[in-house]
Amino acid sequence: MYSEPELDGKYLGTITNDFVKVADTIKDASYQIRKREISAYPIFVMCKEATPIGQIFIAKKEAMNLWNYSASFLDEFLQRQLIAADKEEEFKVAYRDPEEFCCLFVVDVKLTGFIFIPYPEDGALDVIHDLDEPLS
Repeated sequence: MYSEPELDGKYLGTITNDFVKVADTIKDASYQIRKREISAYPIFVMCKEATPIGQIFIAKKEAMNLWNYSASFLDEFLQRQLIAADKEEEFKVAYRDPEEFCCLFVVDVKLTGFIFIPYPEDGALDVIHDLDEPLS
């Protein structure tokens, strides 16, 4: 759908190193969002500064991380027009299995866009990022 963004390994390292610390908590939250039928498409906003998107879920100070995490979902992204209404189906097709992957919306100077990152198993973490910009 989209080509992979050209991100240097050091930058991706800051994302993945931070994510590993909170992955289990985020995976549980994703499960609860889906189980309670709030949304089939949970999205976690990852940013260094405060953002109005989503509800703050893990503050960087709490987890001694570099990033804050907010819980959101597809409907909010559609309401805020971060994903255009005519791109909703395209997003749903690109969305990866939430049991295996976390949908992160990274907000930073080097990247503002979606990254699908697998939840770590046995310490392994491979980043898959095929959406390098908001769908609009």
